[in-house]
Parts: sequence; C-alpha cells; structure tokens
Amino acid sequence: MSEPLAHSGGHLLIDHLRAVAALAAEFSTVFDSAESTQRWAYFAGLWHDLGKYRPGFQRYVRLADNPDAHIEGKVGGREKTHSAAGALWAMQQLNLPNRPYGNILAYLIAGHHAGLADWTGDLEWRLQSEDSRRELDEALAAELPPDVREHGALAANIPGGASGFALWVRMLFSCLVDADFLDTEAHFDAGKPARREGFPTLEQMREAFDTHMAALPVARTPVNTLRADILRQCRAKAALPAGFFSLTVPTGGGKTLSSLAFALEHAQAHGKRRVVYAIPYTSIIEQTADVFRNVFKALGDEVLIEHHSQADAAATDETMRSRLACENWDAPLVVTTNVQLFESLFAAKTSRCRKLHNLVGSVIVLDEAQQLPPAFLQPILDVLNLLVAHYGVTVVLCTATQPALSSTTYFDADKNLHGLENVREIINHPDALFDALKRVHVELPPDWTTPTPWADIAAQLSAEDCVLAIVNTRKAARELQRLMPADTLHLSALMCGAHRKDVIAHVKERLQAKREGRDIRPLRVVSTQLVEAGVDIDFPVVYRALAGLDSIAQAAGRCNREGRLDGKGRVVVFVPPERPPLGHLRKGADACISTLHSQAHDPLARSLFAHYFKEFYHSVDLDHHGIVNLLKVHPRDMAVKFRTAAEAFRLIDDADSAAVVVRYAAHQAQIENLLNLLAAEGPQRWLMRKLQRYTITIPQRQATQMLAQGDLSLPMPGLYVLASTDNLYSNILGLVGDADLYNPSGFAL
Repeated sequence: MSEPLAHSGGHLLIDHLRAVAALAAEFSTVFDSAESTQRWAYFAGLWHDLGKYRPGFQRYVRLADNPDAHIEGKVGGREKTHSAAGALWAMQQLNLPNRPYGNILAYLIAGHHAGLADWTGDLEWRLQSEDSRRELDEALAAELPPDVREHGALAANIPGGASGFALWVRMLFSCLVDADFLDTEAHFDAGKPARREGFPTLEQMREAFDTHMAALPVARTPVNTLRADILRQCRAKAALPAGFFSLTVPTGGGKTLSSLAFALEHAQAHGKRRVVYAIPYTSIIEQTADVFRNVFKALGDEVLIEHHSQADAAATDETMRSRLACENWDAPLVVTTNVQLFESLFAAKTSRCRKLHNLVGSVIVLDEAQQLPPAFLQPILDVLNLLVAHYGVTVVLCTATQPALSSTTYFDADKNLHGLENVREIINHPDALFDALKRVHVELPPDWTTPTPWADIAAQLSAEDCVLAIVNTRKAARELQRLMPADTLHLSALMCGAHRKDVIAHVKERLQAKREGRDIRPLRVVSTQLVEAGVDIDFPVVYRALAGLDSIAQAAGRCNREGRLDGKGRVVVFVPPERPPLGHLRKGADACISTLHSQAHDPLARSLFAHYFKEFYHSVDLDHHGIVNLLKVHPRDMAVKFRTAAEAFRLIDDADSAAVVVRYAAHQAQIENLLNLLAAEGPQRWLMRKLQRYTITIPQRQATQMLAQGDLSLPMPGLYVLASTDNLYSNILGLVGDADLYNPSGFAL
C-alpha cells in the first residue's frame, strides 16, 4: 500500500507530522517554562493530523487533486474528517485522575482548522460522539509509526498558573497552526518560504534609523530642541531591564520616532525579536507606516508588515489560498491596530491566533495608550501583565495623556482595577517638559450646563481666518458644516480613507501656504474626532465640543503644534446643542466636567489626568462582557470558554454595521479596477485590503434600506458597493442621503 498522504501532490503524512512537530517545538523555545512547553507543542504537531490515516481520507486526497482537500469544512463526508482522532488519542494517553492533561492537547488538535472551542457543551460533546471515536479507531488501524505512538510524561508548568492558562493554550495553538501553515505552504509553494525571508535585522534597522535622524535638516527652534532631548532620553533609558514603560510626551513632542528609537535600542540591548507598533485607529496607521518606511528606505521596500485588515476569512470560508495569505508577523517591525493586536490575543480562529507566538520576546509600543477601550480594559491589562511576566515582552505606553492604569481599589469592589505595576517613566521630568511645551491657552465654557447653538458656533468660526472645529458625531459635523461658508472643509468617517487622506494632505498644504503668505484665503475645517490622534496639522485656533479631558488635550495638540505663533494658540471648549452620545463618550464628558469644575489653573495640567481617568474608569464596567470569567479554567476538566470569549471580545462591535465600498471620484479608475477583479476572481486578502481604502462603515439598517432603494449592490456577503450615481457620494461630505445622519454611539466618528 502507498505511503499515506497529508495533502494532494504527494506530501507524505509522516513527513508532515514530524516537520510540524519539530517546527511547533522550535517556536515554543522562547516561552517561559520552555522545556516543558516544547514537549506540549511537539506532541500537538505530531498528533494533529492523525485522522488523515483514515482510509476514507486517503482515498479522497489521492483522487481529489485539490489543494483544499485537507481542510475540514471543505471535504464532505464523515469518513474524511481528521481533527478529532489526535485529540482523542491525546486524551487516552495523557489523562490521569485529577490531571486531565490530554484535554489541553485536545483543544489544539481538534481546533487546528475550526479554531479553539469551548470545552463544555462544544468540544467535550464532539469528542464523545460516535463519529469521533470511529475516526480514531480507523486511524489507529492503519498501524501508526512507532515514533508517532510513543510519548513520555508531560508536565503542565503553566506560565502564570491558572490565570495564565488560557493565554498559554492560545500560545501553544499559535505554534501548532503556524507550523502547520508553514509546512503546508512549503509543499504547495516551494518558493514561498524564501520569499518570507529578506527582511532586514533589527540591528540594521537601528543603524538605518540613526543615519536617517542624523541626516534630517532640523530648524533650531525651542520645540525641536525639546524633541531632540526626548529622543536622547529614549535612547538612554532603553538599556533599563525589560518590563513596562510609559513615554509621556505632549502632543507634538515627536513621540512617534522617539518611541521607535527606544524600541529599537531596547530590542538590541535585551535580545528582543521584533517591534510591534499598535495604533488605535486605521485612519492613521498608513501614515505611521509611511513615516517608518521613509526612515528605513535605504533598506528597501520590504522593511515592515502593515497589518490592519479585518477581512480574515471565517472558518467556513477558509481555502488553501486564504490560509497561506494570513499574516504570522514574522518581520522585525509590525505596524498594526489595537483591534488586530488585542482581538488576536483573545481569538479562537486559526488565522488570528497564528501570529501570537511571534509576540514572545517583542517590544510592543501602544501608541495613544489612553485609547485602550474601557469596556475591555481589565482583560487587556491582565494579558499585558502575563506577556511581560512570562513571555519576555516589553510594553511601552505612549501618550500625551497617560491613563491611570495602576491597580485601584474603590468602595465598590466590582469596580476595582487590577492594573499594571512598576511602570517606569522614560522622561526624567515630564511636568517640566509639559510646561516647556505648553503652546496653547484653553478657554473653558462659563457655564457647563448651557449649550451654545450651532448657529452661534458657526458665526464664531466664520469670524476666524484659520480655524479647526472638532465635534463628537457625524451628525454634528454635517449640521455645523451646513451653517458654515461654502468653502469650509469637512472630515468624518462617512468619507473613505483615501478621501480623508487627500483632504488632510490638502489642509497641510494650505496651512503651509498661509504661513508663507502664498494663500490669503480663509481656511476653516469641521471634523469629527478622527483628527485627534496622529494627524499632524497645526492651526492657530481650535474649537472643541465638550468631551473627555483626553480628547480635549488631543484637540489642543492640533493647535500651535510647532510653536510658531508669537504667543499661545487658542483652544475654545464649548458645550454643543446636544449631549455626547450615550456610552463612553458621555461618561468621558461627565468625568471631564467633574475634573475641571471650578478649575482655576491650567485645565490640561498633567496632574489632572490621573483624577480624570480614575473617575472615568469608575463610571464604566471595565470587563463589560465578562471576558475574565469566561477564560477561567476549571481544573476538573480544563474547561475554558475559548470561542465564547473570542466572540465577546470585539473591540469594534460590527454586528449591526455594514461595510460599503464608495465611488470616490478622485480614485474612480482604481476603484473600478478593484471591483472588476472582485467580480472576476472573488475576495482575496490583498484585494480586500486595497478596497479598505475606499470603504466606509454605516449601520446595517441603513445599508438594508439603501439596498432596497437600489443605491447599493451586494457583490459578496458582508460587502456592499455604492451605486455609480454621482449624487450618492460628495467630494466634500462623503456619503450623502437622508439616512446618513443616523448616529448611535457606535458610529461617533
């Protein structure tokens, strides 16, 4: 009889099992308790495809000539499933009274296609089924090679103990699925492994960074002198032991490049493997990635992974192509979003978990750390503590408005925050730095309870020659824009990313021209809060609708940013006609009023932010979805609710939202080409990422209504396309129509 196959095209099963076992074990060598963990990863790899020894699967894989033949869900028939056999084998071999260690491997092996499951009511029932038992029996009848059957004792030295169990299992799962993906990839595309190589080393990147910074022509201004000192301190502190750091730098202090300098130096000093730069908004990730590419342009085009796609394939939609295309973050520098980073750390899907083992031994920079989502704050802090304590990670909290993330005890114990300890500040004297970089005067409303009509705000803005107004909602931006002079510019998330990028570039050009006297026209911009993080614009006057104190500080960072004015810039806080939307926006505004009420001194004094964040965090449920309890392990059977926790941990609740590709006139030809490719070839990751630049998010009920009216088409499930009608998308406002003003709290941008 012929040797059993793992995949079509002659890939021997025994070769695949041994290769995956060895590679998974290699990935786990950098973990805490590495020697013990290696054995877990090794046997997960060795046993993950035992079910492929079944005669039914072997018949199919030889006849199918289909690269998807080995993927469960793509192969019909009970005789072709294969992920239960290894799980049951592990349970039979390793489960002992009061030590159900085989169940640990059962999670990994049974889920290596469909993802990590809940034990109770899900995986446990599946593995007790007659079909699963038959799968194991048929596999064992094939006379497995001796090295596949044999095993020794496994010790569960879990990093972090019971509280670290769920993350440890996910890390092992990551080792298994990435090893499986890579060995399969090498079989189907022999050149792909070589194409994964070629990234520069961190040492080369650090040298390129130093060369780039030394060559920059920098004007001798007080602001640039302070930025140079911030950079110097970041480099000096990089030699400190790994752990938690905060980089508290006022907006405009050059923290993006300074934090990268710290990360590169720290990685070199402590043997870290990569730098992961996480950003709260997709609207600025391309900008940051472009800044970094410019720094490292001497090293070529392939210097980083920019990963912010949320178009990961569902398990039922998985194909060989989608499996090989998903990212595993095997680059020295990764620029990503908070959504991608944290949802992966709590994920169950193979495509999301694959990258996790590459976080071990990394430096993670959390840009705009005050944007960590309050409803998920406790599980996020828990996982950061585990990463730092047991997985060799250094975390840098980078922001102008440091959130109060140390442990806090309230009268109501349910509100207690189990936070981060021993967070070391990189800047020697942050208060002095904030005083030195103070470039604005903030005007607070005389009465926090009396709103100002939009017409009055519009009149005040119209009297200014160069002004930015930031409001809380799309609806408010449209209402204010309607009352402004016709040449007023507008920014909101009802404009696609490419459109917003073009408008921001235009604003920067106009600001530069006004400073140089080449443009005497008034420049007025109305925007939602999307300009408050990472958008490098510099207005002499900024108006900000009442919001959280951190948002007001971010808005102030768009005012006199470079310190070019003779005096201070002017930031005007006003009470808008309607209160902020229910939820965190309103609670942030209320905490701001409480913090600033009767405040006689600087409302942006650094000392006020600890008070503000403590009050704000007390007002919200820091584990709103009960993630911490879902991930508790029950020692009797190692039961954890992995899938339920992953489904609950959604930083963007898109269950009631819809993605719409719009037809932005300035990029019309590119958009049509991409849509034609989508129609001809179906969804592909690279294509979906290209389309993201032309996508907006609207409420699902609005999309349903527009579809019925013929304003949208639905070329694939979950993706709408705006009809090619000029009056549906404005080059000023973005998506237009009666329904676009619908604005629940989830669509504040």
